[in-house]
Amino acid sequence: MRLAPVIPVLVIEDVQHALPVAEALVAGGLLALEVTLRTECAIEAIKMMKQVPGVVVGAGTVLSPDDLTRAIDAGAEFIVSPGLTPKLGEAAILSGVPFLPGTANASDVMLALELGFDRLKFFPAMYAGGPAALKAIAAPLAAAKFCPTGGVTIDNAPEWLALEAVLCVGGSWMVPAGPPDRARIEAAARTASALAR
Repeated sequence: MRLAPVIPVLVIEDVQHALPVAEALVAGGLLALEVTLRTECAIEAIKMMKQVPGVVVGAGTVLSPDDLTRAIDAGAEFIVSPGLTPKLGEAAILSGVPFLPGTANASDVMLALELGFDRLKFFPAMYAGGPAALKAIAAPLAAAKFCPTGGVTIDNAPEWLALEAVLCVGGSWMVPAGPPDRARIEAAARTASALAR
């Protein structure tokens, strides 16, 4: 969460796009990449991206202990989930791999803290009330630090990053759908990596 102000959230539709996307993002200064398990080729994409020097590849959209195991076996170095269940939380603890469970309200955050997680995803960030909601939730739950994801853009990222409880944000704006345009992705990554926090 401290490698860069933004973690790219990636939906890789074609495994041949994995390497050029990762290379462009890392060249632009974004080292932590989240590959969502939303596509058939996501696990293979994680394996391919790990070839890029300096990259830290994680898996997102992890919904179950089975997803967690598949992602770790592929080499994922961190795990992100849109939510938190006791079974998934227990499996994440046993794995020893850094885990960002999704939270959207104070009860979610309290459950995460109770299970031993203090680094959390705030999701869906804009639809769960935006920066004002997270600021209010974080005030009485100061032990928790967040990575807001869901509706975060280059335009609103600075407002999120200005919050004391936010260590980084997650976003997908750097990598549009379709064949990767390396120069465009690298330029977007440079802009994102230069955001103040």
